[in-house]
Amino acid sequence: MLDEKKLSYYLTKSKSLENNFEKSTRIAILSSFTLNGIEEIFKVKCAEKKINCVTYLGGYNQYNQEILNSESKLYQFNPDIAFLILDTRSLLGDLWYSPYSLDAKQRKEFIEKKFEEIKNLIQTFMSISKSKLIISNFPIPTKSNYGIFETKSKFGFQKMIATLNEYLQDFISNLDPVYLFDMNGFVTRHGENNVFDPKQFLFGDIKISLDFIPHLTNDLIGYVIATLGLAKRCIVLDLDNTLWGGIVGEDGFDEIKLGSGPPGNAFVEFQKYLLGLYDRGILLAINSKNNPDDALEVIEKHPDMILRKKYFACMKINWNDKVSNMKEISEELNFGLENFVFIDDDPINREFMKSSLPQVLTVDLTPDPSKHVKILEEMNDFNVLKITYEDSKRGLMYSQQKERKDFEKLSSNLQDFLKNMELKVTIKKADNFTIPRISQLILKTNQFNLTTKRYSLEDIQKFSQDDNMLIGCAQVEDKFGDNGIAGAFIVQKNGTKEWILDTFLLSCRVMGREIEKSILGYIVKTAKDSGVEKIKANFIPTQKNKPIENFLPDCGFKKQDNSWIILLNETFQIPDFITVEEK
Repeated sequence: MLDEKKLSYYLTKSKSLENNFEKSTRIAILSSFTLNGIEEIFKVKCAEKKINCVTYLGGYNQYNQEILNSESKLYQFNPDIAFLILDTRSLLGDLWYSPYSLDAKQRKEFIEKKFEEIKNLIQTFMSISKSKLIISNFPIPTKSNYGIFETKSKFGFQKMIATLNEYLQDFISNLDPVYLFDMNGFVTRHGENNVFDPKQFLFGDIKISLDFIPHLTNDLIGYVIATLGLAKRCIVLDLDNTLWGGIVGEDGFDEIKLGSGPPGNAFVEFQKYLLGLYDRGILLAINSKNNPDDALEVIEKHPDMILRKKYFACMKINWNDKVSNMKEISEELNFGLENFVFIDDDPINREFMKSSLPQVLTVDLTPDPSKHVKILEEMNDFNVLKITYEDSKRGLMYSQQKERKDFEKLSSNLQDFLKNMELKVTIKKADNFTIPRISQLILKTNQFNLTTKRYSLEDIQKFSQDDNMLIGCAQVEDKFGDNGIAGAFIVQKNGTKEWILDTFLLSCRVMGREIEKSILGYIVKTAKDSGVEKIKANFIPTQKNKPIENFLPDCGFKKQDNSWIILLNETFQIPDFITVEEK
């Protein structure tokens, strides 16, 4: 279980938070029972991630009134994220102890009625608020008055709750702004007897023990991370005593601990879990003080090694210090240090990383390798609202990126390299398939991003239905493979003569290939075909978007007051080595 601090720590810490925030969010918490201290915990945990968190805690068991009244304080607060935490006892009322006072048909009708009530709450909330709504499912009690006969009962006590959870999950699965928090899983993971304290319940209707409210909040923070696009992108791993037991340079290839029996099987399990993260889009890299030949022999030839060389986007296996290696990995993968997680068994290396590069999330491993998987499972730093096609293929894309760089080194100059890359850009309109990726790019992209405006999935969906907006994206392919959707744009059609380039961005994976000019060329052509005379744009500089600083003037935009203007009475030249298609 996560080594979580006590509630008293958060109550004290919340009074003296440092004002060094980079993001902000407004969080509303509604519940059917008492959640003492949850506001303070949210504020402290968000502050640790440099998020300014403003909270609203609904009145005790007032969630129905708050949601159904369009003039309530909830809607006046205007949250970005709203959590609705419900419990099984409140749902069942007197049926908690006497569910079999109703026959099976009546129990089913009762559950269907409760589902309709919850469904109505969700639909009402969606009709009034633009906030994301995270609603909990219901813990399934482990005990029944019917004892061992419970499993023989037709639509019994436990089946009632399980069925309601199924109804809820099926309904929410098709609602983009609504997500399900697995409260049943939370209680199962931590133990019903731990989470529920009967004395606290009878004293103040506290249905989650005060000791476990920090654990609950930690899980809920995952939705904040996902909503703000702050998920980590790459896990950087040590090798000796991290991916295998022992030191290969001293113990040798045959004596390291990696295999079907303990303790080697703990490292195999850890690698399997990491491979699962890789498959959903988390990059892996190596940062190891080691003899490269010894380490690579294990990676490529050991029969029990799960993570082969092809799974690592970058490998720094040398005798340099790990901070220097980490900086090089960041430069090579071309995204900021705040996107990395560092995992190393050596506490000295971890402290050195923490003190030198605090932007990197350094994970404290225990000496027991059997706990490594559990530590990663309890982290909330990899959460995203959608897992896209590009996510699932990200590891492969970065492997192909290495081939591109090797090919570039063999080219005599940049123009020859680009001409031989067989670049193809496919412009796609915003639809149900592309909108999740467009939103993901807008939330994450920092470097080649004209304004760094952040729009949610729901914002993009709304824009796509507006005839006065042009929303699109660009899929980029070359001779080495498919980069996926790597660019996005939002254009405001400001009347018939002038369009405004609201958002324009490009993934760092495809920077330096003049892809941006082909995308802009499509926008210019579309504007001309619509009779537009000029396109207006703004560049909003940040600490991270210097790579796009010269984009507008390089493409023919002229500075006019505080904006950039391009007149469309001249031909806009798209690079001749890029094939552009529209879909």
